[in-house]
Amino acid sequence: MINLDFSQRVVINTQQQPWSPSPAPGVRRKLLEREEAERGRATSIVEYAAGASFKTHQHPLGEEILVLDGVFSDEHGDYPAGTYLRNPPGSAHAPFSREGCRLLVKLHQFRPDDGTSVRVDTHNSEWLPGQGGLEVMPLHSHGTEHVALVKWPTNEVFKPHRHLGGEEIFVLSGEFCDEHGRYPAGTWIRSPHLSTHHPFVEEETIIWVKTGHLPIDR
Repeated sequence: MINLDFSQRVVINTQQQPWSPSPAPGVRRKLLEREEAERGRATSIVEYAAGASFKTHQHPLGEEILVLDGVFSDEHGDYPAGTYLRNPPGSAHAPFSREGCRLLVKLHQFRPDDGTSVRVDTHNSEWLPGQGGLEVMPLHSHGTEHVALVKWPTNEVFKPHRHLGGEEIFVLSGEFCDEHGRYPAGTWIRSPHLSTHHPFVEEETIIWVKTGHLPIDR
């Protein structure tokens, strides 16, 4: 198991993390959290070389993807960089990439009653005003779980706050900061239930953020 103690804060600069092979030729991964080898809960950075593919497989408790670079594809369509995908529990596909791609992938983490299929082109979706100078692009909500992109303008400071049900961040551009440290693009942060922090930035920064989804009894 990797990073499955949800009471602990985890910070990984994925730019400095080594790649590991996957079962598919031409596909490699950086493991952020993992329950079992090729089974159960997992969060990874996944890279497809040009022409790489996976055999058809199912997602018993769903699959969530943010396309970071390149074009990701399956039999249902092509998904360029900036696409946010949710394949619900019980779905199946045969993914591949003609030109190569890099993804943030989360497996086996949906609630069983979250059956929504989501396809969002974040490069062509509207930013909405958030608190202070923030701009927010909602991606998905189900129960207490909320997923969004958040754009921070230069020198923005957010109020100190507590995370009910935890918070997970992937820094897409710029540098995210709080009293605990500084997190450049490519950093993954998972903060536990009832954790607190006082975030800020010194340059324009975009993060992918998920809240309210972590177990609260572990």
